[in-house]
Amino acid sequence: MHSTEDNRHALVRRDEKISPVKLAAAQYVVAAVLLMLCAGLWRLQVLGADNYRLLAEANRVRKVPILAPRGRLLDREGRLLVDNYSSVSCFLMREQLRDADLPLIAQGLHLTMDQLESTLRHFQYAPKYQPIPLKQDITPDEQAFISAHANELPELETLEEQRRLYPRDGFASHLIGYVGEISENDLKNPKYDFYEPGDVVGKSGVEESYDAVLRGQDGSRDVIVNSHGREIGRLGEELAVPGKDLRLTLDLDIQMAAEQALEGKNGAIVAMDPHTGEILAMASRPNYDPNQFAVRLSKTYWNQIINDPEHPLLNKAIQAQVAPGSTFKIIMSAAGLEEGYAQTERVVCNGGMDFYGHYYHCDAHHGSVDIDHAIPWSCDVFYYVLGNKLGIDTVARYAKAFGLGQRTGIDLPQEAAGTMPSTEWKLKNFHQAWYAGEMISVSIGQGAVAATPLQMARALGGIASGGVLKRPHVVFPDEIPKEQREAFEESFPGSGDKTVPLKPEHWQTITEGMASVVNAPGGTGAAARLEGVDFAGKTGTAQVMSHDALARSNKGKKTQPNAWFVGMAPRRNPDIVVAVLWENGDWGKNSAKLAAQVIEAYVNKQRKKSGNIRLEQVSMSVAAPSSVDTNGAAVSDAASSTTSKAASPTSSKESLSATPKDKPATSATHEELPAAPAPKKPVTPVAPIAMKPKEPGPDA
Repeated sequence: MHSTEDNRHALVRRDEKISPVKLAAAQYVVAAVLLMLCAGLWRLQVLGADNYRLLAEANRVRKVPILAPRGRLLDREGRLLVDNYSSVSCFLMREQLRDADLPLIAQGLHLTMDQLESTLRHFQYAPKYQPIPLKQDITPDEQAFISAHANELPELETLEEQRRLYPRDGFASHLIGYVGEISENDLKNPKYDFYEPGDVVGKSGVEESYDAVLRGQDGSRDVIVNSHGREIGRLGEELAVPGKDLRLTLDLDIQMAAEQALEGKNGAIVAMDPHTGEILAMASRPNYDPNQFAVRLSKTYWNQIINDPEHPLLNKAIQAQVAPGSTFKIIMSAAGLEEGYAQTERVVCNGGMDFYGHYYHCDAHHGSVDIDHAIPWSCDVFYYVLGNKLGIDTVARYAKAFGLGQRTGIDLPQEAAGTMPSTEWKLKNFHQAWYAGEMISVSIGQGAVAATPLQMARALGGIASGGVLKRPHVVFPDEIPKEQREAFEESFPGSGDKTVPLKPEHWQTITEGMASVVNAPGGTGAAARLEGVDFAGKTGTAQVMSHDALARSNKGKKTQPNAWFVGMAPRRNPDIVVAVLWENGDWGKNSAKLAAQVIEAYVNKQRKKSGNIRLEQVSMSVAAPSSVDTNGAAVSDAASSTTSKAASPTSSKESLSATPKDKPATSATHEELPAAPAPKKPVTPVAPIAMKPKEPGPDA
């Protein structure tokens, strides 16, 4: 019985064995898996060998950037203005970064944890393999720290690069500008599509306008690194292409004179060659130190300049939009003469006049005044009457023709357009009609009229040149390739080159009047007369508040008028025009003295070039000229004995003599002028070029 039961269980066990079909299927599955594994190994070891060899090579080879030095800036004679100096910066390799290392890195590089974490956040979206700048221009002890901790902190690398070295004391800072690390907002601008986080770019002035020319092209070096990320060899390198040096139209000697004249004052001075539009000098006060921006800006200095009520970052030569005061009367004179009113107008000035139920003051009781005396005496009543006859739209048409209310097109960023009111302007901006009484204030450059010093220099220089106006520029056009030059002109729209027709007799009347401002007895700028120099111009005293408001005020410094002067030499077809805005400088004659310093520096330099060197320095005379000829030009023994025929930088024509030029300039004569001289071999000037910047404080 037991035997039968055992046999039955044996038969059941035989029935439970795996069938051949299932066994064959399992074998096929195993074979397929093995084939897949073999195919994968074949793909990795054979087909993908080159790719993985490159990846392995990338782990052992690191690409180190070689930063291109920016191009230097030279003055018109090839003298060095802005240079570079060698600097060492610390970069962070995030692929090897460990969070535990951050406190030690911050301590060794004299950074706070907040600064370090802020830098990491700034570059969080940049590729991991891209080194990020951790600290620029590190000190020798910080370099020693990195070397001493090379094994502990393999993520730290040093890189030698070139840093900007600017003139000290903010010399020409607003024209030159400064550089800084590109910001997140900049990267959103299509202008910076080809830039990356950490790039150094121009932030203002020439540095910003010509950044693409100055920055050059970065190179790279392939280095071999070990498992700790340390360099153990080099494979090759692609050299950086330095940026192009740029020769500016700036004249270092004239710029120095402008800076010295403006020292201790707030305002701006701009000097220009009206024949070409070349800017010879541009100074603005208060200024700032661009060397503070060249490495890393301290919070202390940044807060200091942005909270300064005088706005040191503002280039007042092209951005200060203020009432031009009586300098506007030259434009009024041109409009009045061309329209046929001014040459026959004669008024009696008793210190003011009533218009539309309001009494408008004049600075003096001038008595009987015609156009020949209205300019040198700056009689407000004459221009009140003239403006009332012309009307706002006629005056606005001439003012806009001479460039007011629009940008000049200078190749500097953020130029202001100013304001020239009209009936259309008021309706558009205030939805109100223009009232005739508003014209009275506009007639003397007050009211809604607002202009920059550059606009006034160009306008009055153009009038003195027979109506020929040139686009101002700070870089010689031949320094830039033609295609880039055209792009630059499109980037800086403005009124550009133009000619406003002026009848020769009207042109002569105006220029004689401006000569009398400085040289004739009773001229408002007589205190600035330069002996032996055909110097002309127009003063302006622009109120910053009404007479009623002034009477209610404490009459402090800020209530004093802005002092204007636009001067030129010679009086007709001038080789130089200088505009001065002295904020709260009181009377325009004060600014005339500053302009005379710049004109004097220019005249003396031209005389020296021509070999006509005077043993005694030309000095300003406060005395009235000994006599005045029938044309209004100053005549004296000294003047007749020192008449010079110094050539301008761009012209061989006689200039700066006591005898004015007799013919208005034309576009044709300007085109015939020879090109500016080629730059000389650059030499490092004595002052005011800066030394290597001091190390920033702990708040950097």
